[in-house]
Amino acid sequence: MSSTTLAVLHGVRLASVAGTETLAARCGLTADELEAVLSECLERGWVRRTEGHLAGWSLTRSGRVEGERLLAAQLDAAGCREEVEAVYGEFLPLNTEALAVCTDWQVVLRDGEPLPNDHTDEAHDRQVLQRLGHLHDRAVPLLDRVAGLLDRFGGYEPRLRTALEHTLAGRTEWFTRPTIDSYHNVWFELHEDLLATLGRRRSDEAPGRGARAPRPPALLEERR
Repeated sequence: MSSTTLAVLHGVRLASVAGTETLAARCGLTADELEAVLSECLERGWVRRTEGHLAGWSLTRSGRVEGERLLAAQLDAAGCREEVEAVYGEFLPLNTEALAVCTDWQVVLRDGEPLPNDHTDEAHDRQVLQRLGHLHDRAVPLLDRVAGLLDRFGGYEPRLRTALEHTLAGRTEWFTRPTIDSYHNVWFELHEDLLATLGRRRSDEAPGRGARAPRPPALLEERR
């Protein structure tokens, strides 16, 4: 199977539900090129097309399996499995911290009760944003390392930096909004990319090492 097929399957996985234009841009393909690959993937039962409010392309179970098979072959051909495993191990504590920072932006405790953050406590919000900046600074060397191993990881640091710059400039929707390339969305995608590359599941992650613990309803909604 071609590298283009891998790019499309992986792009659909990371987007969860991918619009055609977005997917073409992500994969660096023309509309005709993308249509040809999607037609083949559809014929093989690897993708499905959904209509309605969340219209777009998504993976089937067999498409997810095929994507992971192709990613594993790519990783083994690059000869860097151990190095990516090491990056993933160092990523997990940062991921736990990222989830906590995002949660603390959206939720505050008042009299021990978690409530949606109305952002009237400027000191609290300022402290959370400082934590986000420190987290990003510590993540950059790790992002540089994995980008040096597999080219497709090279886009994460610029996207995260852009979201951070917007957020710190007062456009705080770039912190956690689910409909844009927010810091939380890009970080979530980075996590999913590492998992897919190594053939792992979020459910495999031990509590406290990146797994998502139960949260009050006000907290971040899962993309999947």
